[in-house]
Amino acid sequence: MIHAGSKYEERHCQFVIVARKTARLLEELNVAEWKPSPQTDADAPCEFTYQPDGWGKAFRFVALRYEEAPQPAGEVEQYQLFATSKYTYRVFVTSLQEPISLVVAFYNGRAGAENLTQEANNDAGLAAHPSGRFDMNRNFFQMVMLAYNLNCWLMLFNREEQDEVATLRHPTLATARLRFLFVAAKIWSHAGRTGVSYSDHYAEKGLFGRLMQRLRGIMPRSGSFAPVLAGVLT
Repeated sequence: MIHAGSKYEERHCQFVIVARKTARLLEELNVAEWKPSPQTDADAPCEFTYQPDGWGKAFRFVALRYEEAPQPAGEVEQYQLFATSKYTYRVFVTSLQEPISLVVAFYNGRAGAENLTQEANNDAGLAAHPSGRFDMNRNFFQMVMLAYNLNCWLMLFNREEQDEVATLRHPTLATARLRFLFVAAKIWSHAGRTGVSYSDHYAEKGLFGRLMQRLRGIMPRSGSFAPVLAGVLT
């Protein structure tokens, strides 16, 4: 049996992989030494060396145990969890030697990246692969990611002045389209000017006007650009 850990090791890559629930793994969890740790969101973490069936060597496993339904910081995919009659667990196999809290934090960051990748696939068309030629698909990929990043950049211009990095929400591409693009409007031309008029019933008219005002306020200054918002995002 060829497992992901071996493949990563062959290429000298470090990894953190979700472990699947098996009877043998549950036995290891039952006899493991669990200790409280304020550095994680779990009731108790543990670590042990374990060689699953079909694996060529033993690997380091780290686990988090929750006595009730877990409340991790940020969103956690349900496939990371499995439960017994008494506990809910998150278990990972890893090549990292860092403390358990850092291993879990590293994986949580990766899980956030997966959400962004899923959004790019579903909403930006990243998974379309329009050609059988690699170069064509590479160009398509670059254009899709440019469009995706421009949307993220645009939403930063529409944030509230008091927003901070810790509380700033990520508006998805689908949400941005519904709020600012797929809306009823009329293009007009008069006295050499061309504009777009939105309905008085457009719910986001005020936000859209503020966004456009900020974008028009982008001005060069000493080889850089003057700030559009007074508050710095921290």
